Amino acid sequence: MFKKYLLALCVGGLALNACAATDSAASGPEATIRKAVLSLVPNANIDSVRPAPMQGFYQVIASGHLVYVSNDGKYMLNGDLIDLSKKKNITEDGWADFRRAELAKVPAADRIVFAPANPRYRVTVFTDVNCAYCRQLHEHIADFNKAGIAVEYIAWPREGVTNEAGKTTPTYNEMVSVWCASDRKAAFTAAKLGKAPKATNCPNPVKDEFDLGVKLGVTGTPTIIGEDGSMLGGYVTPDELLRALKSGS
Repeated sequence: MFKKYLLALCVGGLALNACAATDSAASGPEATIRKAVLSLVPNANIDSVRPAPMQGFYQVIASGHLVYVSNDGKYMLNGDLIDLSKKKNITEDGWADFRRAELAKVPAADRIVFAPANPRYRVTVFTDVNCAYCRQLHEHIADFNKAGIAVEYIAWPREGVTNEAGKTTPTYNEMVSVWCASDRKAAFTAAKLGKAPKATNCPNPVKDEFDLGVKLGVTGTPTIIGEDGSMLGGYVTPDELLRALKSGS
């Protein structure tokens, strides 16, 4: 829904006059901004509101999107903010900070981890067991580990958690079975080879991890995120990922 409004209304700048709070002076800019955004998109999940590097604006992360809203709740900017003097993408920096903080909340026990003894780098990979490129990436897991890269998988069923009829999707069910297996790594690798795991259920993080991916702007799989929160792309070879990690360190 939030994306729909951005695509329809945000052509560089959007006037939010009708959305601005009438009691903005008393409630402060953050409350004004939250009220303005929710007036425009009532179902938006606002995850973060903080001052932006651009004077007079706040950075807002909501429903998987990052936008800038003026302190008075009157204007919204949708697009990348570039620091021309430093030649830096400020928007991507904002995303990276948010991703890093949110991923730090995911317990190690909720991830499926393939790691060498002493990894030099760690990446989080949002994955789907039936995604062709995800399977191709996992085929090289030994090479990623040999390069000193620990790969920590988080569940992100591309079909979503439920379908239009409200029933859980086949991919979601399969990923729950993987995360509930007694040997999750073996079940995960088998699923990547097309061998469906034994159907089972248990308390599991699959829905929460799917929701987290949406919150972080994940739109497909695989999505690779570095320890610093930077998004490193989709499918990459071990050599390509190692070069990207070295260039960012």
